[in-house]
Amino acid sequence: MKIFHKYIALSGLFAAFSCTDLNTTPRQSLTPEVAFNDVSGYQSVANSMYNRATSFSYYGQTMMIAPEILADNLRLVANTGRYQGEESNGDRDHISIWNGVVYGGINDANLIIASIDDESVSGDTQTKDFIKGDAYFMRALFYFDLCRVYGYEPGREVDGFNLGPILRLNPTLVASDADFRSRSTVAEVYEQIESDLLAAIPLVGGAPLGSEGVYYANAGAALTLLARLYLYWGRMEDAEAAATSAMNFLGLRTNGDGLLEAGQYVQGFSRAPHPESLFELELRQVDWSSVDGVNNSLNSLVADNEPAAQFIIGASNELIAAYEEGDVRRDCWRETTREGIEGPVYASRKWTGYKGDFLENLPIIRAAELYLIRAEARYENNPAGAREDINAVRSKRGLGPVDNLLSGEALLNRILLERRLEFALEGHRFFDLKRNGRDISKHGEFLEVPYTDYRILGNLPLEQIQLNENLEQNPGY
Repeated sequence: MKIFHKYIALSGLFAAFSCTDLNTTPRQSLTPEVAFNDVSGYQSVANSMYNRATSFSYYGQTMMIAPEILADNLRLVANTGRYQGEESNGDRDHISIWNGVVYGGINDANLIIASIDDESVSGDTQTKDFIKGDAYFMRALFYFDLCRVYGYEPGREVDGFNLGPILRLNPTLVASDADFRSRSTVAEVYEQIESDLLAAIPLVGGAPLGSEGVYYANAGAALTLLARLYLYWGRMEDAEAAATSAMNFLGLRTNGDGLLEAGQYVQGFSRAPHPESLFELELRQVDWSSVDGVNNSLNSLVADNEPAAQFIIGASNELIAAYEEGDVRRDCWRETTREGIEGPVYASRKWTGYKGDFLENLPIIRAAELYLIRAEARYENNPAGAREDINAVRSKRGLGPVDNLLSGEALLNRILLERRLEFALEGHRFFDLKRNGRDISKHGEFLEVPYTDYRILGNLPLEQIQLNENLEQNPGY
């Protein structure tokens, strides 16, 4: 029996959504003096962990834009030097998250997991358990992203290359704790991610869809990330089971009930939390200055609703052409013009800075993903079920059902297209192509990137290679 299946029975445990009274004060950096005496110190560590996730070099910008412009969803509409290399898939112009932000977040999680249960740490058990579950979930997310940027998915390796990130499960408290170690295989890291998510589920409890509870780890988000992991891993039976368990737990119906209605879709991206959020990063004014917003926010780079916005990136013409008539997701793009560009350009209405000063929350995992994960997991052995899941999403986006005879490769293509349209500018497109072993399609006259090309994987930072003789660079760099 697969390890996941024993956790399906936990759905009864989560039948009543649990809440926490965890402090949601601004997520500032960790202060070492207060970290280890009581549970509030560990909450400070958790706040540090979340603050890292909102960094512009991670989900605050890079992980949302780069996977879209590395593929065919986005185009540059102004030349500022930013994302030019990614648009052309230049050498070493990839997603760069092998850094102190991500590994620092992993270390925060390791600190919590290693010692929050010590008897010397005062605080109630429920709060300790939640914070520990939070750490398991976030460590899983950090490692999952490192794997998909720097490694091939298991079974999709090119020339047998199977390395992923360095796997560290113990905290580094002082310099003497650090060691130089080799990279683990992606399969080894996936096994750890699976273990972390399964550990998180019974600790974090549930959060109703679109409630403020989604600002933290919760069982629905952990099950969804687990389903996503299995999809990348090629474990389709487990991906379907995890997605189904999450949908049942969250009250999502096979006809799409639980998702936003078509007329509410665009407005949903200007609400906090997003009504379909399973996991959302909350950003507050204290997290950045207005200068940060102008220079680095998603709103500034991809929208033009603020006079000071940079608006350097818009939807590709190919993406716009892919929307069917009546698809409300097309309304997430506003047609406008840009000096120096012939013809219309398209500004985002997903990231509008609705909280002021270019500020907004970032929904990282949304409920619609569960339907499309399950559709992809089913497409070979249960095409009727896959079509049902596609149609559930389409019915909430203003569209009718797909062809009732759609199957095989054509059905998979349809699922990937639905994912492209549903999650445009949410950081999925490049990875959806890569994990299926496909060449990376591009917009305009840019050449597609063959799956066997070395640029499919990100390059490890040169300074890290020079510092650690055990660290092997990715092929081709």
